[in-house]
Amino acid sequence: MNNTLKTILLVLVVIVIALGSFAGGFVSGHLLPFAGIPGLTEPTTFVSPTTSPAQQSVTPAELQSLFSPFWEAWTIVHEYYVDQPVDDVALMRGAINGMMNALGDQHSTYMDPKDFANANSSLSGEYEGIGAYVDTTTEYMTITSPIPGSPAESAGLLPGDQVVAIDGEDMTGVDAEVARTKVLGPANSTVHLTILREGEADLLEFDVVRAKITLKSATGEMLENDIAYIQITTFGDKTTPELLAALTDLMAQNPKGIILDLRNNGGGYLQTSVEVTSQFIAEGVVLYEQYGDGTRTTYDVISGGMATDPNIPMVVLINEGSASASEIVAGALQDTGRAQLIGVTSFGKGSVQNWIPLNGDNGAVRVTIAKWLTPSENTIHDIGLTPDVVVERTEEDFKNELDPQLDKAVEVLLEMIGK
Repeated sequence: MNNTLKTILLVLVVIVIALGSFAGGFVSGHLLPFAGIPGLTEPTTFVSPTTSPAQQSVTPAELQSLFSPFWEAWTIVHEYYVDQPVDDVALMRGAINGMMNALGDQHSTYMDPKDFANANSSLSGEYEGIGAYVDTTTEYMTITSPIPGSPAESAGLLPGDQVVAIDGEDMTGVDAEVARTKVLGPANSTVHLTILREGEADLLEFDVVRAKITLKSATGEMLENDIAYIQITTFGDKTTPELLAALTDLMAQNPKGIILDLRNNGGGYLQTSVEVTSQFIAEGVVLYEQYGDGTRTTYDVISGGMATDPNIPMVVLINEGSASASEIVAGALQDTGRAQLIGVTSFGKGSVQNWIPLNGDNGAVRVTIAKWLTPSENTIHDIGLTPDVVVERTEEDFKNELDPQLDKAVEVLLEMIGK
């Protein structure tokens, strides 16, 4: 490794630690003002530490002045903090977390090793948890639907339940995606959930025994009137082969119309979204990936899709929980005229993230690297996709097991095929 590359890597490490600590310290300083700490009964004199030669040696010369306050704060913590020794690994991870928060981008985040492993396990189709589809785009993680036969269903959780505390830990201000990983855990262990439920005056308490959950991310069935119904719940490792299996069965039955259900699908892998879209469009562009320097990458349809016949009309169901890869698929199908969208406006996550694992089993950082555009070069970031036919599904509909969005999709398809 040449000296230039070494310097660049060293600068990145120092920036990660320094900026993260600055961000974390700002919040702490405002929440716990020094003069308001109870029990401080005698004056204390602190001597400002100086940056050690060792610290100077690992800081590039051109950055020594900039990062002198960081090393000063580091030394204060190690010399004066009451509970010694401090956990340097925890400080390092906290610094990285603070740096990612300082970007001001809700999608650029840090996950520690445990959370990173849990996040990846859900994309593999198997995980250990309570068995519920959730919405992590809300202030609190919200149950959208317990999986039939799951611990969540057995415990009595309902669609719309907001998880406001987990094992007694308040989730106020905690990213809902992080809250989701806290609900995951070993099979046969118990998680205590505090639930805010609409119509209930008091918070509800539930003890849910976790289990091993095995899910198919893509399933299909034939409905009445020869309509093929396909549901995709995530864009993970097994989605494409599971979709191909479903389409093989459904297309052999000569469907007259297709419904693709992407509701409450929070996304997944970009490449999987291209593969899924390619099953329904014969040719053309799926999306453009636009980078900060103005350059872009074009993702074209992969030829050989199984359901590309334009004589078989198609509709796509979306809602406020349809995000990221779901919006790539729905946007491409809408822009190319292959399908109408039915439901409510989607979430509006039009950016692309890379999970980059950190060395030494220290988790990973998720960094926004680009924004994506639909085939018509429209951006949906913070806007969402607008359905061709707007239909809401209320909490009452959920409780009564009614699905007016699916009903409308069937109605629209029957009109298109002349029934």
